[in-house]
Amino acid sequence: MSDCIFCKIIEGEIPSEKVYEDEEIVAFKDIDPRAPVHVLVVPVEHIPTLNDIEPAKDALLGRMVLVATRIAREKGVAESGYRILMNCNKDGGQEVFHLHLHMIGGRNLGSMVRRA
Repeated sequence: MSDCIFCKIIEGEIPSEKVYEDEEIVAFKDIDPRAPVHVLVVPVEHIPTLNDIEPAKDALLGRMVLVATRIAREKGVAESGYRILMNCNKDGGQEVFHLHLHMIGGRNLGSMVRRA
């Protein structure tokens, strides 16, 4: 997709600090990190949102998670802990409409569960 920033990063039109790349997935450091380790894991194929995943692509989601866990080990945050997050659509916090997950770690991220 010609106006997608992630497609431009994948194609090398926009510079990024890639930490992983294969024929299906690219991972790069987030330009606005929320923790010491913040990597985006993105499929090469332009898929706008989680809602657009078709059953034939279900293995891609699993591969994205496996890539994220590999990077967590390589970055030294696997043992202390990290978060994998996917946003879907505007109200879900999605800003770039190209499927991606965030792997965030390197500090205590706290609980996302609200206690009464």
